[in-house]
Amino acid sequence: MDADRQPVNPAALTAADAARLLAAASGRQVTEDMVQAALDSGAPVLSEVWTPSGADGRLNLVELMAWLEKELSEVWTRSGAARP
Repeated sequence: MDADRQPVNPAALTAADAARLLAAASGRQVTEDMVQAALDSGAPVLSEVWTPSGADGRLNLVELMAWLEKELSEVWTRSGAARP
């Protein structure tokens, strides 16, 4: 199986895995930097996902999508524009 087809756990994604999954699902460009920017803005990180070296900062896809939806809703509300 090639690197782009490796199975991933949607409850414990790396930023790179999240970017690939979101890009494939949306048909839009999503980069690891974009996911990292969301994390830097407060997107939830799973601190309870532990490896022998400690928490590895993985993401839960459902929690990430809920956070993104909340952020987008706030932007739409502030702008007064109708949501598409």
